[in-house]
Amino acid sequence: MGNFSVRVAGWCARRAWWVVGGWVVLVALCLGVGLGVGNRPAVTADYRVGEAGRAEGIAAEGGVGRRPVEYVMITGRAVGAEMPVDAGVVTAVTQGLAGVPGVVAVGEPVWSRDRRAVRIDLTLGVDEREAARAAGEVRARTEAVQRARPEVVVTQTGRASIGRAVEQQRGQDIARVEMITLPVTLVTLVLVFFSLGLALVPVLLALSSIAAAVGLSMVASHVFPDAGVGTNVILLIGMAVGVDYSLFYLKREREERARAGGRLCAVALVDLAAATAGRVVVTSGLAVVVSSATLYLVDDVIFSSLATGAVLVTLVAVVSSMTVLPAALVLLGRTSERRARRVPAGKVTGALIRGIERNPVRTLVAATLVLLALAAPILGMRITDMGPETHPRELAAVQAYHQLTDTFPEVKAIHQVVVRGAGPEATKAIADLALRDPSISGPATVRTSADGRTQVLDLAVPHFVSEQAAQDSLRRLREQYVPAVLGQMKGVEYAVSGDVARYVDYPRHQQERLPWVIGALLLVTLLITAVAFRSVVLGVIGVVLNLLSAAAAIGVLVWVFQGRWAEGLLDFTSTGSIGSRVPLFLFVILFGLSMDYQFFFISRVREAVLAGVPTRRAVFEGMRRSASVITSAALVMVTVFAAFVGVHLIEVKQTGLSLAVAVLVDAFVVRTLVLPSLLLVLGDRVWWPRSVR
Repeated sequence: MGNFSVRVAGWCARRAWWVVGGWVVLVALCLGVGLGVGNRPAVTADYRVGEAGRAEGIAAEGGVGRRPVEYVMITGRAVGAEMPVDAGVVTAVTQGLAGVPGVVAVGEPVWSRDRRAVRIDLTLGVDEREAARAAGEVRARTEAVQRARPEVVVTQTGRASIGRAVEQQRGQDIARVEMITLPVTLVTLVLVFFSLGLALVPVLLALSSIAAAVGLSMVASHVFPDAGVGTNVILLIGMAVGVDYSLFYLKREREERARAGGRLCAVALVDLAAATAGRVVVTSGLAVVVSSATLYLVDDVIFSSLATGAVLVTLVAVVSSMTVLPAALVLLGRTSERRARRVPAGKVTGALIRGIERNPVRTLVAATLVLLALAAPILGMRITDMGPETHPRELAAVQAYHQLTDTFPEVKAIHQVVVRGAGPEATKAIADLALRDPSISGPATVRTSADGRTQVLDLAVPHFVSEQAAQDSLRRLREQYVPAVLGQMKGVEYAVSGDVARYVDYPRHQQERLPWVIGALLLVTLLITAVAFRSVVLGVIGVVLNLLSAAAAIGVLVWVFQGRWAEGLLDFTSTGSIGSRVPLFLFVILFGLSMDYQFFFISRVREAVLAGVPTRRAVFEGMRRSASVITSAALVMVTVFAAFVGVHLIEVKQTGLSLAVAVLVDAFVVRTLVLPSLLLVLGDRVWWPRSVR
């Protein structure tokens, strides 16, 4: 791998202008092709998992699949008073909502018990994943009705409206994150290199890698449909690894330049950097790619979309570091030489070395206990999906949703019993049983397919999906009421879906896949590390330390977000749980990113040992040579990830905080204290089964 890196870097360095120009053309081509073929978004069928997914498949085959519903609520202007309008006004509003594109049915007005509000249900004739656009058209009509009837308050909400508002909020948050991370990253790199030119190189390479990956992800979406999160992960991971890999390479080139003292040309210096840092970049990138690819094992469209984004942007970042970066270093020329002599010595690193040298066992035990303490809250982690009630209340659609559900609690959630091959009498019998349940309210409605073979029973649940009462009612429906009627019938297919079922089945599906993902992740980490350094012991160390690092980060996540103490500090409302997608995504991504620092540090130690330095002294030599790089890279990564803590969406906020904490823990505890201490304790045994020499 080292020879390959040298050959590629040398070829690019000798054709610097051509390579830089070719890279610009390649990025433009990736974007152009992506825009040309277009993005293929995931549809509702792509999200089906578990029993809920099976029920939705049966209903869709019968032509009675679930249609999204938007709710329009009419209330009077006077707070606390009876509604100052008559039925004629309500009829006029209802008529004003008719004929909206995408709306296939306008329900009869439903009055609240106190007669102070009216609800009108609008059924959309589109796929649930396309409902956000249709909801926007409905909103335009709702606002027109509001202008025509100023004597009442007309509000619109629903899952489609909330989804549309969340997507808009996500876009605004991402734009704000970019405004924060770019200048902060640039300032950090200027402080590292004392050169604006050198600082711009990693930032520009990261941005170009992100742009190319976005274009490629559009092409890939025709194989792995885009769940709407691909661009987010490309930005999140791309900025971090893009700057990270460039930083590793730049630091090594500057070190070689300072050591050469002007006796070597720019191409020779690039060759030296490629032989060492280039090899680390390729190996680390491969580790992130393979680790991210284990998310495909979840067999879920969202995780496949996350995996695709992470894999593509990492591959592009590795390619840019191997090709464009050497060319850019040659073009920068003497500027790098002048700046290379201004690298200050690390006093903190010296103090750490002295402390570890005095008692490595005590350092190892103390640091490990700290990590275990941080990881302890995992034992109480509660994983749930996020319902519409968990989204930020600053959004108008979410505010309207809470007003609606306070007035009409029956629209909070729904159970859907799908039956194929049984008569309507069986469906009615299920409804009779279910309506006796204290957590299920009427009236029940039944939709029948055109051929009469498939029925869908809709049952209202006056509880949010996150409430235990709603989940208990689902369990009784699945385990008691439905089997009591259909359990002995031959040739009958049935399953239960609905809002609560989706909420329950999605995390359950992930938990079933979790052993496969973790097993694959541990195996690839062990193999990549063992092969890279020709040591089984180092492979095992890598697995154990990555587990500790990831566990500590997720433990902090649980401590912060499952409680209420940090709500005001981080501006969120605790759901008492962690988003179902967050821990698994973090676990996989952190395993990949954690190996960056480990590979860079161990490669410096191994390099010294190969030069004849005893292992004990080589550990300290590796610390001296890698500390500033790891610290600088960690500061950049923390800046990128921490910026996501300021977004409004709680799952993105959780992800940003965890990644920032993980990088801090990994860089300043695991790779600075635990790993060096462990290497000192093990000595030459770390190179087993063969001597590094």
